[in-house]
Amino acid sequence: MSDYILSCSSTVDLTPMQMKTRGIRYICFHFMLDGQEHDDDMGETILAEELYARMTDGAETKTSQVTVAEYTEYFEQLLQEKKDILHVEFSSGLSGSYNSARLAVEELREKYPDRKIYLVDSLGASSGYGLIMETLADLRDSGKSAEEVYQWVEENKLRMHHWFFSTDLSFYIKGGRISKTAGTVGSILGICPLLNMDDQGRLKPREKIRTKKKVIRRIVEMMEAHAQDGREYRGKCYICHSACLEDARTVASLVEEKFPQMQGKVEIYPIGATIGSHTGPGTVALFFWGDCRED
Repeated sequence: MSDYILSCSSTVDLTPMQMKTRGIRYICFHFMLDGQEHDDDMGETILAEELYARMTDGAETKTSQVTVAEYTEYFEQLLQEKKDILHVEFSSGLSGSYNSARLAVEELREKYPDRKIYLVDSLGASSGYGLIMETLADLRDSGKSAEEVYQWVEENKLRMHHWFFSTDLSFYIKGGRISKTAGTVGSILGICPLLNMDDQGRLKPREKIRTKKKVIRRIVEMMEAHAQDGREYRGKCYICHSACLEDARTVASLVEEKFPQMQGKVEIYPIGATIGSHTGPGTVALFFWGDCRED
């Protein structure tokens, strides 16, 4: 049994059963749905299908990060097990949660000087963040120490690629991420923006592609261009989606065709409430290990 606890937040967009099976602890973000607060607990309370159906019907959503007090309480509970902690947090480029976790850790390091708490900014999100955690669990299970795993993730986290496309711009307009005029024109023309995550953990628009068919082909081309060992990629690949499972399956099929040496089949998950509250339905994201993200 490991002498340290591997921990993250619920925005890894995996499943509670996976987290339990892999021995990964997590703290839940929060979201509001029509004024009622819920934990983003990877679909245990509200299934992704229900969330996106209600959003489509006009439900209002809002997210909130974990507070310093919540992190302090969470970490202190873990410390009662008398083990060190390696906590990997949701990207600081998307949320202030990393800073809240940092403040909590600084306080607890003074209170528990005999315990080590390693804190990592994942610079990742959703199931890409989840794939990082799965890989760290593999390293832990192979016998790597907390210090060794900490050094590995700091050296390799920017090799986790996050590529996204959206076929429904309505929630981007609603959230102010694109203007109403640009969004309306884009929708009329069938524009599907292709985005990825930069080296500071921020989502960056890269291309405006007309038609779903073309953007699906293009996102797989991005994997061909950046995956470790190119078409000989032997790592895992995760996809997540917001109420567009068939699109996700189409991408997965193309990936499996292009990368026959890949480890296992592509794993598909729903985008959780924290990110999905901002994207709305119609988003597909592709995650894989590759070259280092530089911008």
